[in-house]
Amino acid sequence: MRVEDEILEESIEDLFENAPCGYLSTALDGTICKVNRTFESWTGHDREDLVGKKRFPQLLTGGGRIYHETHYAPLLRMQGEAREIALEIVRADGSRLPVLVNSVVMNDADGNPQAIRTIVFDASDRRRYEEELLRARRREREIAQQLQRSLLAGELPSAPGLELAASYRPADEALDVGGDWYDAFWLSDHRVGLVVGDVVGRGIEAAATMGQLRSATRALASTGLPPGPLLEALDAYSDRHRVGAMATLVYAELDLPSLELRFACAGHLPPVVAPAGEAPRLVWDGRSTPLGFRGLNGDRRAEATCRLSPGSVVALYTDGLVERRSRSIDAGMERLLEEVEANRTEPPTRLASSLLRLLDTSEHKDDACVMVLSL
Repeated sequence: MRVEDEILEESIEDLFENAPCGYLSTALDGTICKVNRTFESWTGHDREDLVGKKRFPQLLTGGGRIYHETHYAPLLRMQGEAREIALEIVRADGSRLPVLVNSVVMNDADGNPQAIRTIVFDASDRRRYEEELLRARRREREIAQQLQRSLLAGELPSAPGLELAASYRPADEALDVGGDWYDAFWLSDHRVGLVVGDVVGRGIEAAATMGQLRSATRALASTGLPPGPLLEALDAYSDRHRVGAMATLVYAELDLPSLELRFACAGHLPPVVAPAGEAPRLVWDGRSTPLGFRGLNGDRRAEATCRLSPGSVVALYTDGLVERRSRSIDAGMERLLEEVEANRTEPPTRLASSLLRLLDTSEHKDDACVMVLSL
């Protein structure tokens, strides 16, 4: 090799290692294959602990992993790239590094996806972070559903010891149709089905998709399918009729005699459960990917069960309740838990309304709905 070529090769390697931004390459499943020295320095993670051992989503916060699962990875799969995504990386010492991420899928000569290359920009400066986050949300947000109130569930089930309430707020009062929805119905004389969902898109098309998924969910629930298999049946329905791909939803069944809540989340935000006498918590079990995107999880849908008690409160909601341009989704969910704790003794109708006050409509343009169950 000529001396000039060696110098050039060394310069390229030095540029990669000490670039003013972080570089990493991953396999299609997110497994880290290569990182540069800048990424190591910013995050405190040694490459020996990352390469071949960690997946990129594992470095993100809980909310970031949800966003990666429901938005980021599907965007890469469908478009081959994702630009200016605002995330937070958890450093080795547990602190958080706000970043903006750009990723591109690399293909071989035949056009087959082989790897993902990612550039990470430090967004630690708060003002710069908020400005970049605002632009990123404006560009990347493609899910701002408007839902006509008449399409939402009518009278909710009620029974001795059970109270249900739901509230919905559109992102724009002038637009009355979209894809957020809730539903509740009797499965038997002692079991209640509960659904909260979010369809990709806006306007009449999103509302029509929402209506199809809502009807399909009710029909499948009436056959006695438990939450996990019901989501699998919705996958088949979505594939067969080409409807509802990438929609997220949580489906739950409450058995009144035992107060057992059985549920499954398809890419949806985790339910809030506030047991009697205990602090509210997010229930992260029973999770899988959005409808029509099973990926590495295979064909089986996870589900989970929790036992409630008299005095318990449960909240199901859409992402419009907790997402903001100026803060991370983790902070939004923490704020939600605080609001549930502060108002848990209120009747469900008032609690649902108070949760919607979390929205700052001057800053945030997305519709939201919430369903509250009180025992």
